Amino acid sequence: MARVRVGLFVTCLVDLMRPRIGFATLKLLEGAGCEVIVPDTQTCCGQPAWNSGDAPGAVALAKKTIAEFEGFEYVVSPSGSCGDHIRTEYPVLLAEEPEWCDRATALASRTYELTDFLVTVLKVDSVPGSYQGTVTYHDSCTGLRSMGIKEQPRALLAKLKGLGVKEMNGCEECCGFGGTFSVKFGEVSAAIAERKCDNILASGAEAVVGGDLGCLLNIEGKLRRMGNENTKVLHVAELLAGED
Repeated sequence: MARVRVGLFVTCLVDLMRPRIGFATLKLLEGAGCEVIVPDTQTCCGQPAWNSGDAPGAVALAKKTIAEFEGFEYVVSPSGSCGDHIRTEYPVLLAEEPEWCDRATALASRTYELTDFLVTVLKVDSVPGSYQGTVTYHDSCTGLRSMGIKEQPRALLAKLKGLGVKEMNGCEECCGFGGTFSVKFGEVSAAIAERKCDNILASGAEAVVGGDLGCLLNIEGKLRRMGNENTKVLHVAELLAGED
């Protein structure tokens, strides 16, 4: 049986801030039987430009990404936010250019967030990681509300030997990151992040886990500024792959 050919969209933050998430994603996909290609010319999906009002920049990056990834059976990203931008916004961005819009729509139909791909498409029955301890899960806004990422990561975490999940209050509430929101509205962002961190600590879990590195960086930064040096902040791919 031929292996599924997957293009891995690493994301800017993973590439620059925590590359081990990319390697963990690679391990999970290859372990599930995929042939994984990482186009070395990939850069940004264009979401920051689009959110900042730079439509020409966002369109240029969308076209670049489409050209780099449209040859694969699937595109998979360890980010609900970036995955959603490709899947939801590309056809909108290119609506006035029929040929590009068709290409964007075709790519969108094959683009998945990592945990959704593992559960929905590959239907994995095991993961290589193990974890002795408790975690709580943060549901990222875009992944949850636009891509329906909710039960998929929890189903995968349930396959980890030794792991217990302690759901926090407000697990579906924003962490305060919101991309450029955290820059434009710093005080509001900090207040939201503090509420999220209070809920994490109240859960009693040893680690907080999520599927978007932007959220995790924001949460970890706030936890440390609040004086908490003990709570681990992990991407779900790291945990599932045993790379935590």
